Amino acid sequence: MSDWLVGGVHSQRSIREEKTYDELRTRRIVRVFVLLGVFLVGLVIASLCIGSVRIPLEKVVSILMGEQGGDSSYQVIWNIRLPRLAAAGLLGAALALSGLLLQTLFGNPIAGPYILGISSGAKLAVAFVMVVLLNETQAMSSWMSMFAAFVGSIGTICCVLLAARSVRSASTLVIFGVMVGYVCSAATDVLVTFASDASVVSLRNWSQGSFSGINAGQVGVIAAVVLLASVGVFALSKPLGAYQLGERYAVSMGVDVRRFRMMVIALASLLAACATAFAGPISFVGVAVPHVVRRILGTSKPLFVIPATFLGGAVACLACDLVARSLFAPVEMSVSTVTALFGAPVVIWVLLRRRGQVS
Repeated sequence: MSDWLVGGVHSQRSIREEKTYDELRTRRIVRVFVLLGVFLVGLVIASLCIGSVRIPLEKVVSILMGEQGGDSSYQVIWNIRLPRLAAAGLLGAALALSGLLLQTLFGNPIAGPYILGISSGAKLAVAFVMVVLLNETQAMSSWMSMFAAFVGSIGTICCVLLAARSVRSASTLVIFGVMVGYVCSAATDVLVTFASDASVVSLRNWSQGSFSGINAGQVGVIAAVVLLASVGVFALSKPLGAYQLGERYAVSMGVDVRRFRMMVIALASLLAACATAFAGPISFVGVAVPHVVRRILGTSKPLFVIPATFLGGAVACLACDLVARSLFAPVEMSVSTVTALFGAPVVIWVLLRRRGQVS
C-alpha cells in the first residue's frame, strides 16, 4: 500500500515538473518571438531614417502617411529605402530557410547555400545567361535571372546529392560542396574573361552582394516567390521533425522520404536562387541564422524553428545591410562582407562545439 502511495506521489511530482518545464519553454519561445519582432521593427525604422541622407522619424512617418513635401525625402523613402529594406528582409528570410532545409536534409550543421556551392552555381548560371545568351543591348529581366539562378542551384545541389551517396562523412561532403563552388567560380571567371565591358561591370556589381537598386516591381516578385515558398516550408514542419530523428523513424511515421527530399531540394533551391538572382551571392546567413535561432529558442521543433528562422534571417540581413551602407557612408560596403564578419564566428563556434561533443 505504501509503495503504491509513494509511486503515486512520484508520478504526480513528475507530471508537475514536466508541466512546469513546458510552461517555461513556452514562455521562452514567446519571449524570443517578441524580441525578434521588436528588433525587426527597430531595424525597419532605422533603415528608413539612416543613410547618406538622414531623415527625422517624424518626417518619415508623415511621408508614409501620404505627405509628399517639397524636397527629395519622399522619393528617397518610397523609391529607394522601402524597396531596399523589403528586399533585405525577404531575401534574408529566404537564405535562412534555405540553410535550415539543407542542414536538415544533409544532417550537417554547416550545410548552407553558400557553403555547399549552391550560390556559386546560381552565379554561374546567371553569368552564362548574361554574357553568352544576351547581348549588350538586352537587359536581364527579374524572372529570367531567377530562372537561371534556380537552374544553377538545382544543378549544384544535385551534384552534392550524388556525392552524398558515396561519401559517408559529413565533413567530406562539405569539402566536396566547397570544391564544387570553386569550380563554378572558376567557370564564371572564364566567362568574364570573354565578356564585354558592360557585361563585366554588371556582373561584378551583382556578384558583390547588395540589396541596392531593387525596385518596387522586383520586390513584388520577391515577395510572391519567398512567401509562397515559406508557406511550403512551414507545411513540411511535421515531416521535417520526423526526418530530424532519422530516416528510418521518418519512414515509420509514414513519410515518403523520396518525395520529401525532392520537395526540400526544390524549396531550398528556389529560396537560394531567388536571393542570389536579386541580391547576388550573400554568405553565411543560411548557415549561421538557423543555429542562433535554435540556440535561443531552446528547441529544434520545426513548428517553432521555421517561423523564428524566417524572422531571424530578416533581422540579420536588415542589420547587415544597415551596417554596410551607413558605417562608412557615403561609401557602401558589400553586404556579403558584413555577413561574413558576423557569420563566420558563428560557424567556427558550431565546429568547435561539435568537436568538443565528439571528443
